[in-house]
Amino acid sequence: MRSLHISRPFSTLFLLPALLLVAFTTKAATIFTSSSTCVQDSVFFVIQQPAGIDSVKWYFGDPPSAEKDSSDKIKGAFHVYQSTGTYTVTLVAWRGGVKDVTTQPITIVTPVIYDLGPQDITLCQGSTMTLSAPVIPGATYLWQDSSTASDILVDTSATYKVKINGCLIPDSVNVFYTPIPKIDLGPDLVLCSGEQLQLDATAQNCTYLWNTGNTEPTQEVRTTGTYKVRVFPKGCAEIDDEITITFTGPPYPFSLGPDTLLCPGESITLAPSVPEATAWKWSNGATTPSITVNYEANIWALVEINHICNVVDTIFVNFNRLRKLNLGNDTTICKGNFLVLTADFGNGQYRWQDNSDQATYYVTKPGYYFVHAQIGRCESSDTIHVSFNDTLRVNLGPDTILCRNEVYEIPVVGAGGAPFKWQDSTSIPQFIVRQPGIYSLTAWNACGKSVDSVRVYFQDCECTVHFPNAFTPNGDGRNDYFRPRYRCPVDQYILSIYNRWGERVFYTNDPQIGWTGHVRGLPADLGTYVWIVDYREVNTRKVVHKTGTVTVLY
Repeated sequence: MRSLHISRPFSTLFLLPALLLVAFTTKAATIFTSSSTCVQDSVFFVIQQPAGIDSVKWYFGDPPSAEKDSSDKIKGAFHVYQSTGTYTVTLVAWRGGVKDVTTQPITIVTPVIYDLGPQDITLCQGSTMTLSAPVIPGATYLWQDSSTASDILVDTSATYKVKINGCLIPDSVNVFYTPIPKIDLGPDLVLCSGEQLQLDATAQNCTYLWNTGNTEPTQEVRTTGTYKVRVFPKGCAEIDDEITITFTGPPYPFSLGPDTLLCPGESITLAPSVPEATAWKWSNGATTPSITVNYEANIWALVEINHICNVVDTIFVNFNRLRKLNLGNDTTICKGNFLVLTADFGNGQYRWQDNSDQATYYVTKPGYYFVHAQIGRCESSDTIHVSFNDTLRVNLGPDTILCRNEVYEIPVVGAGGAPFKWQDSTSIPQFIVRQPGIYSLTAWNACGKSVDSVRVYFQDCECTVHFPNAFTPNGDGRNDYFRPRYRCPVDQYILSIYNRWGERVFYTNDPQIGWTGHVRGLPADLGTYVWIVDYREVNTRKVVHKTGTVTVLY
């Protein structure tokens, strides 16, 4: 086979990053990459196209590691190199029994120790900066955004880190951006005597200083004056704003009413009676005497009284978080598992079908589940039906030996009514065996699948002992007993019969004694039972072991 050889100086090879190494391999190479080139670090090896691979064997080219220098993992193969240097990694991959071998060098280096700057940096929206890694002649760089220069332009919020020669340096920088705030205290105002107003300069990632000495984002106003605020956004230039508030005229009583609660689908109309009003201004921009609200918000109204002064009031409209309850669609879960139903919308009253009052309910058995929730005056309810599936345990019985031309019916046991298929993709309830082989059945439901198989052998039988596959122990004198039919003498005879739970319901060592279809003196349940017989043919001295099933009918 023709191979490709590339020659380069050792110093150049040392600087190749692990993610860009070229594979020196056969035509059917399986390309893989490595996560790191740092010494004493977990180097993970990832196959780029693992589809179709049956098995692998890794050799990490690290003789000092002895028995640790190998792995059979298709995913998650890793190795820790304790010393720097260049190692040859070999991957042997099999696809359908065909092997291909890939060899790839990896250069393990010592991490560069370097300080990129403060751990956390906050910049103003729209600004940039440059982070620089140490300049090392011939070195390769790989930043978190895949750029490969020795420095990087910072223009987005992110954690900035860099690999040098494929090895991540220990330092990183978290960069945050502060939005440029828009501080607007509004136009100057003339308020009626006795009014009070709260000025709000709240913005993201800022500190504050009012000319009153207040350092909170809000300022209460009760007296005439000019109110100034200086806002310091972190990473941005400071911002100033001011407003002059004048109090004049007589007091005027004005109220939007108490705070209110809305249920889903409801709305409220705010229409205070103010005969002396000469102008209106609402927080949503409306200038009408009334507005309709169907959302959660602090709603304020500024009302001019007789063209002299203004009054103001605020109301909080709370939109109840109790939306329409939805426990989900009817569902089926597996026995042994449980389902958590939740109606949790915070402090409220809950009532389930069994009168329990928690916000969540654990379902451990099938049935209908109902919940009614109430928060304040808002109510909602829902119902769900939960079914359970059992885990399947398919059992085709033990391997068995049949005589030539004998027919054997394999019953489906343990499928529990679930869909199933035989090895030939048919779904018949009993599979008829007429030739030797391995017969298997796969059944499945929402809880998974179950598989079982049985091997059937055929042999020439000079003295065949036959058993019926069904009998009717109803006392009518016909077919009331289950016992063998045979043409030649047998000895060392033992017959045991078992029910579907593996309990032995009949035993005898006399071939003349048959099972009457009773268990502990009571008629056996209708169904299929497994029999096991051992005997020796007297004439041939051949020891025989056979199994089968018999169905009790009434």
